Amino acid sequence: MIAVHKLRVEYKQNPLGIDVRYPRISWQLNADERDVMQQAYQLQVATDQDYVSTVWDSGRVESGQSLHIELKELELQSRQRYYYRIRIWDQLNRPTEWSETAWWEMGLLSPEDWEAEWITAPLACLDTEAEQNPLLRRSFHVDRQVIRARMYVTSLGLYEVELNGARVGRDVLTPGWTSYSTRLQYQTYDITGQLAAGGNAVGAWLGNGWYKGNLAWDNKKNVFGDRTALLMQIHLTFADGDEQIIRTDQEWAVSPGPLLMSEIYHGETYDARLEQCGFSQPDYDDHAWIPAEILPYTRDILLAQENVPVKAMEELAPITLLRTPAGETVLDMGQNMVGWMRFTVEGQAGQEFQLRHFEVLDQEGNVYTDNLRAARQTVTYITRGGGRESFQPRFTFQGFRYVQLIGFPENLSLQDFTGVVLHSDMEPTGTFTCSNPLLNQLQHNILWGEKGNFVDVPTDCPQRDERLGWTGDAQMFIRTSAYLMNVAPFFSKWLKDLAADQLDNGGVPFVIPHVLDENSHSSAAWGDAAVICPWTIYQCYGDKRILEQQYSSMQGWVEYIRRQGTDEFLWNTGFHFGDWLGLDAKPDSYIGATDRDYIATAFYAYSAGLMGKTAAVLGRTEDEQYYSQLHVRIKQAFNREFITPSGRVSVATQTACVLALMFGLVEGKAEERTVAKLIELLEESKYHLTTGFVGTPYLNLVLAGAGHYDAAYKLLLQTDYPSWLYQVTRGATTIWEHWDGIKEDGSFWSKDMNSFNHYAYGAIGDFLYRCVAGIEQVEEYPGYKQFLIQPHPGGGLTSAAGALESMYGKIRSGWTIDSGKIELVTVVPPNTSATVLLPDAALAGVLENGQPLQQARGIHSAEQLGQSVKITVGSGEYRFGYALQK
Repeated sequence: MIAVHKLRVEYKQNPLGIDVRYPRISWQLNADERDVMQQAYQLQVATDQDYVSTVWDSGRVESGQSLHIELKELELQSRQRYYYRIRIWDQLNRPTEWSETAWWEMGLLSPEDWEAEWITAPLACLDTEAEQNPLLRRSFHVDRQVIRARMYVTSLGLYEVELNGARVGRDVLTPGWTSYSTRLQYQTYDITGQLAAGGNAVGAWLGNGWYKGNLAWDNKKNVFGDRTALLMQIHLTFADGDEQIIRTDQEWAVSPGPLLMSEIYHGETYDARLEQCGFSQPDYDDHAWIPAEILPYTRDILLAQENVPVKAMEELAPITLLRTPAGETVLDMGQNMVGWMRFTVEGQAGQEFQLRHFEVLDQEGNVYTDNLRAARQTVTYITRGGGRESFQPRFTFQGFRYVQLIGFPENLSLQDFTGVVLHSDMEPTGTFTCSNPLLNQLQHNILWGEKGNFVDVPTDCPQRDERLGWTGDAQMFIRTSAYLMNVAPFFSKWLKDLAADQLDNGGVPFVIPHVLDENSHSSAAWGDAAVICPWTIYQCYGDKRILEQQYSSMQGWVEYIRRQGTDEFLWNTGFHFGDWLGLDAKPDSYIGATDRDYIATAFYAYSAGLMGKTAAVLGRTEDEQYYSQLHVRIKQAFNREFITPSGRVSVATQTACVLALMFGLVEGKAEERTVAKLIELLEESKYHLTTGFVGTPYLNLVLAGAGHYDAAYKLLLQTDYPSWLYQVTRGATTIWEHWDGIKEDGSFWSKDMNSFNHYAYGAIGDFLYRCVAGIEQVEEYPGYKQFLIQPHPGGGLTSAAGALESMYGKIRSGWTIDSGKIELVTVVPPNTSATVLLPDAALAGVLENGQPLQQARGIHSAEQLGQSVKITVGSGEYRFGYALQK
């Protein structure tokens, strides 16, 4: 039986309040048989669940496409809910039943749909020196049956809303972080079930957040504005068809709240004695409150939630309570996490309790916070008295494994403390396990690095006074991140901010949103995120629209490079980060030994080549020719400048070799010599890397591509410094910024830049999925419509397995070696096909589920290909077994 399931609109299940003018529909197929392909589909859209009021019927469309079907001709209305269903015909022309009905609901599509006004707290009512945060409220009456109620809300700063005493929604750190001067998200909530007949009240908390609070290491403040404000519109639809709007205006009342300080970096100070208990209840007495002030501010920049929101995704219990040699009381959460602590205390009125968050203990086992720089990461709670009190922050987050408890009694109970893990609510998509427990811990660390740094924007680190959307880190890790989670909406939103903040000359700021110096530079490999990230999302999700969305930005970046210096085919001017944190750097330098002009020109060539491919995908023939030719000429200039006539790379570093090979800049004899040089350099370093941010993501992939799997495994499995597993053996639970963040003697790298949750080097996850497990996307078939299963066992591993929830469904590749025989289990989702390459195999000896290949359904072809067997298969689960020929 074949069925249509997992219907999605813009990657989301039943999304509420979108403003995409031409939404795209995707679906998956379930099948209990092999070799299933979609031949045709029919899609219906209606404004009722019975499809009486059908507004779109595609009829039968002869197409195997099941991703991103665009509804181009549908006239969408603000606040309208649309229902849709799908059926397909398979390759035998068998129709399925209609899918279950799914839906999406539009938000407010035009600034004219907003009647609400921005409201803020009059400055006179707050203790502005203490950064006190306000509360806002309004009562309203419901005198008829409400059949639908929606809240549309956003803020300057961060907000949390309550209705009739209960929190609205599960999102945190709303409205998220965008380029606030041009783009501000609003959220939509279904509040129908929270309304009461008669009196109702809505209340809101406001916090500084990224809009008004401290940003970056130079203590910037008020980067986007100096007043927090609220914008809200509640739409009530009654059973008789009438509607009512409750909006933010001067009818709202304002009061100082108990939140005396809230900062992303520094934490929160909360005085429970100042609580306005029940302020979001209709019977609350607000006679002492003062009217809200109208804040003149535009509504033209408003847009519906694009990214998935940040939420409290899981909870961790502390594993132990420590008493340090210095006498400090410390909770150990057992995991470097990002979020906050929920805790319960009891004390007299005015008693102060502090939680100080940090990542590591020092050499003696005491509290260590120097690497946080100016970030205080401290939550202070002042009790109201009269019994046990529970608290968790609202408008901050910390990066930590340990929590110092100050002011707490000796007889603590671990049950009074819970770690709440926050990150963007991305769908988990990838898993990897193998027979080596150290590699399994490495995979764990990579995943937790992504969780901790994907908090609405892809930050470099989540703990010190930085936490910024560094472009270089993002482009280095994006491919690995796409294995672990569905990051398409996450990066689509961030890339729109990149385009919004792009400089007039096409340059790309170092961080997005752009909050550093106005006269910022652009750096190779960092600015190339403008091209690499959209292309990667297209490849991993088959999302052509992101290329359309970002095309001008991508083009602007490449043209910016072309205009630099006097030679338009070499980038040999300006500032560059180079091979950041390369281990071959000079003393007292963060920049590796690889020539920065070499790196810049290599990435220039790569981005120009991707521009040519992007233009081809979008049917821009002239641009395709232009950028393809530009790529050729940059490559020629690169070879003249950096490759000797005999084919030797003139820059003798691991990173130089890696980039030339990864980006296809050398061919023939030069390619052979570059591979040989890389192996020579690895042998000299006893198979330890010297690469930094630029070279490390590609190092193992290049070795695998050149057939040097043994060398790749040697690098991967090193346990002494510098290596990925050195961190694991030192107890790391996330990826570190430096290979020796904690040195062998227990001392630390310099405190000025020593994050213990820095995901960039976690890009090795790409190698784990693609080469160890063997799940490989094919460039010509974006989104895994066709893909490769080609594991490369090695390194003494006896088993490995990877799984990926692609847009078409679950892909799996898992192998086990026992007594000279290997078994490979692979799963190919319906409406896709795969090429399976069995290593060290003889065709005559390969069985599928114990039977000869020619008897197995779903196998389209099988042939001997050198030392491997190549098998093409349709959808289904296959179990191949054979004796290894080594």
